[in-house]
Amino acid sequence: MSNWQDAIREIKRGADEILIEEELIAKLKLGKPLKIKAGFDPTAPDLHLGHTVLINKLRAFQSLGHEVIFLIGDFTGMIGDPTGKNVTRKPLSREDIIANAETYKEQVFKILDPAKTTVRFNSEWMDQLGAAGLIKLAARQTVARMLERDDFKKRYNNGQAIAIHEFLYPLVQGWDSVALNADVELGGTDQRFNLLMGRELQKAEGQSQQTVLMMPLLEGLDGVQKMSKSLGNYIGITDAPNEMFGKVMSISDELMWRYYELLSFKPIEQIASYKQAIAQGSNPRDTKIELAKELIARFHSEDAAEAAHQDFIQRFQKNAIPDDIPEVSLTCEDAFLPIANLLKEADLVGSTSEAMRMIKQGAVKIDGEKVVDTRYQVPQNTTAVFQVGKRKFAKVTVI
Repeated sequence: MSNWQDAIREIKRGADEILIEEELIAKLKLGKPLKIKAGFDPTAPDLHLGHTVLINKLRAFQSLGHEVIFLIGDFTGMIGDPTGKNVTRKPLSREDIIANAETYKEQVFKILDPAKTTVRFNSEWMDQLGAAGLIKLAARQTVARMLERDDFKKRYNNGQAIAIHEFLYPLVQGWDSVALNADVELGGTDQRFNLLMGRELQKAEGQSQQTVLMMPLLEGLDGVQKMSKSLGNYIGITDAPNEMFGKVMSISDELMWRYYELLSFKPIEQIASYKQAIAQGSNPRDTKIELAKELIARFHSEDAAEAAHQDFIQRFQKNAIPDDIPEVSLTCEDAFLPIANLLKEADLVGSTSEAMRMIKQGAVKIDGEKVVDTRYQVPQNTTAVFQVGKRKFAKVTVI
């Protein structure tokens, strides 16, 4: 195992907050493998890059010699995590949860070492706890304490319904830490209340309290809202290589560094050298290509990454994009700008109706990809080459 100074430097990379850092350092100084826990409710069959921020950090702990527990919340999934929600989640069926859990296991091992990973299901101990045990657990906290949680407080103040079973979610997540006797629990910044509940319950049970490590929520392709399939701003880890390459290339240059920090396995020093090269005049596109290839190689293969790169090059060469195309910046009041409005404001068409007509004719492309939906919304903080017909081009930045 690495010395604790190197270990804490790697652990803190990209992290938002560690509670309590001094406790974690004390644990690392003991030189013993720690139990690192992160829970995932199998609410959908596929993972996206936003989910992998935590999984990447689990991998970092693995590389430092610690025991990683990938906890699948098959019990909590039937409650539904209320975090960030203003309505009660619809509980999943047992069948959906089991099916989704199987795909999770397949996907996470594209990042984690299966030989060094323990997969657990929280139904193991929650089923044994039973109804009487769950009532006893619920008695550990008050309604007033639960309403300290920001999303519960907002819903209560707005007169929005809070189902009683939703109060159980943070308690069950906290009890998971007791059942596993976790030394460290990872979660997103939106999970603070749930993560700290684990510390409270461990203390009450006479266990050493876990350290809480919170990772930031990864912004989606729009650079504004967190990555989410429901918002359509995601990169799925099962996306086809060419699709994944195109999506990575569509992110803004500023967002690229955020992705490097939270998704790349490249050394910090190498990423710093990329920034220096760009400051000295290198094209950010080349650095973005390196990121796209790294991610595709991780979830597909090195050959697939190179093939996607070559396809990207050929599409641009085929479309003969001129070197001296105009550059336009457009202000977007909302998170997205309708494609028809963008084309008009960028002087690529005379009217939005002409834009609609050109899209229907297949004459509109974004970075070489044909636009087929007249209702397509261009995310804020996007920079891309827009083309109408064979001769009209503009590099447009939506801000």
